[in-house]
Amino acid sequence: MNKNPTANQAKTPKRRKAASLDKRKAKAGWWFIMPFLAVFVIVYLPMVIDSIRFSFSDLNFTRGGGYTTTFVGLKNYSDALTGDAEFVPVLVAGVKQLIFDIPAIVIFSLFMAVLLNQKMIGRAAFRAIFFIPVIISTGVIEYVDQSNAMLSYMTDSSSSINDGSGSVSASQSLAAAANLDWLFGNMKVGGELVQYVVGIIANVYDIITRSGVQMLIFLAGLQSISPAIYESCQIDGAAAWETFWKITFPMISPMILVNTIYTVIDSFTRSSNSVMLYIDKVYQKPGGTTLSSAMSWVYFMIVLLLIALVAGIMSAYVFYQRRD
Repeated sequence: MNKNPTANQAKTPKRRKAASLDKRKAKAGWWFIMPFLAVFVIVYLPMVIDSIRFSFSDLNFTRGGGYTTTFVGLKNYSDALTGDAEFVPVLVAGVKQLIFDIPAIVIFSLFMAVLLNQKMIGRAAFRAIFFIPVIISTGVIEYVDQSNAMLSYMTDSSSSINDGSGSVSASQSLAAAANLDWLFGNMKVGGELVQYVVGIIANVYDIITRSGVQMLIFLAGLQSISPAIYESCQIDGAAAWETFWKITFPMISPMILVNTIYTVIDSFTRSSNSVMLYIDKVYQKPGGTTLSSAMSWVYFMIVLLLIALVAGIMSAYVFYQRRD
C-alpha cells in the first residue's frame, strides 16, 4: 500500500517534462542538420549512385555528347585489384601510412591540448599559434603556399639545399641531427620502433598541420572536466601523473575516439592522399572513369572497415560520465 501518493504524483510531471525536453532537443538537432541533408540528397546522392553504377558498368560515349552504360559485373574491380600493377602497392602503402599517422596525430594533439590547458600568461595566443598551420594548409592559402620556397624546403626533399651529401629536407635533417638511431640503439629498442619514431620526426610539419582541429576538440573536453575533481585529487595527495592517468585520460577518452575517427576521415579526404592522387591519375586517362570508380569504392570500403575496427575496439575502453 502506497503511504505517500503525493510524492509519486509530484515525480510524474517532472518525468514528462524531461521527456518533452529530450524530444525538443532531438527535433532541434534534426533542424540543425537539415540543410546538410537537403544538399546531400539533392546534390551528392545522385553522384554517389552514378559512381556505384559506373563501377559495375562499361561506359561508352556517343556522338551527341551523351553516354551509355553496359553492366559488366565485377570486371572493373577485378581490373583494379589484379589488372593494374600499381594500384594495390599504392593502396597498401596508403593504408599503412594512415595506420602509422593516426597514433602520432592523436598523441601529439592530446599532448599539446594538455599543455595549452594549463594556466599561463598568453595562453590564448599560444592556442592561436598552434592553430595557424591548420589555416595555412587549407583553402586558397594552400595553393598560394605551393610556391613558397621555405615551405617547400621544409616538406620536400627534392627542393632542399644540397650540401654534397644528398638532398634531405629540413625535417629529415632534424631527425638526423637528433641521432635517434644511436639513442634507441643504446636503449635496446626494436628497429621497427626506431624507424617509426624517425619517420614521425621527419614528417613533423605534416603532423602539426593535421593536429589543429583535434587539439581544439581535446581542449573542449579538458575544459568540460569539473575542477572539483582535481581539487579532490590534490586533497588526497595524488601526483600529477596519477591524476592524468586516473582522471584526465578516462574522462577525455570519448574525445580520443572522436579524434581518431576524425583523423581517419581527414586523411582519407586530403588532397595529398597518395591513393586518391593515383585514382585521380587513372580517372584522367582515356576510358578511366569506370576503373577509377571501382578503385574509389575499394578504398572507401577499406577505410570504412578501418573506422569500424577502430570504433569497435576503442568503444570498449571509453568512459562516459553519467550525469543524473
